[in-house]
Amino acid sequence: MGFLEGIFGPSKEEIWRQIAKDIGGEYIDGGFWKSGALRYKHNNWEMLLDNWSDGNGGVYTRMRIPFVNKDGLQFRIYEEGFFSGMAKAFGGQDIQIQDPRFDPKFVIQGNNVQKVKKLLRDAQLKALFDVIPNINVRVKSSNGVFSKKFPPNVDMLLFQQRGIIKDKEKLQLIFRLFTALLERLVQIDSAYENDPGIQL
Repeated sequence: MGFLEGIFGPSKEEIWRQIAKDIGGEYIDGGFWKSGALRYKHNNWEMLLDNWSDGNGGVYTRMRIPFVNKDGLQFRIYEEGFFSGMAKAFGGQDIQIQDPRFDPKFVIQGNNVQKVKKLLRDAQLKALFDVIPNINVRVKSSNGVFSKKFPPNVDMLLFQQRGIIKDKEKLQLIFRLFTALLERLVQIDSAYENDPGIQL
């Protein structure tokens, strides 16, 4: 064990390489200038875990998965907190799924209330949301900045959190959550299993 590892623990690269090995993914070395990333393929979907900077000193960990969005479903699910309270005060939609454990803990927003409720009828999916601290997941529409390079009807599942996440268990749970989310979106007829035809 090196001196710095003894003080700060294993590096991000060591942890992400180990996760890649555990789940059958690939760690992509970023070299001197770029941060490394973790790529994992589940059926026809490819997930990319990486870090990005907002240009103002903020560094984030994010997970992105392009998928073919069959019916244009958009949603965001994140843990209740100070900012979520402000969002509600300013008119942010909060869908209630009539689950006494889930509703108080999470803010749920979406453009199709019935479809979002159907999505969250899956007990295993809700359990994964419940055990991941500070979870914040949404569908990012391709009608935005990256629309020019995305094929038609392809959107992106996105997780993003400030800081570099080195918690191995949390990262593995995020991969499990996104796998379950994609499969559930297919079950409720909101996503195709097809290859979205884009690599991040």
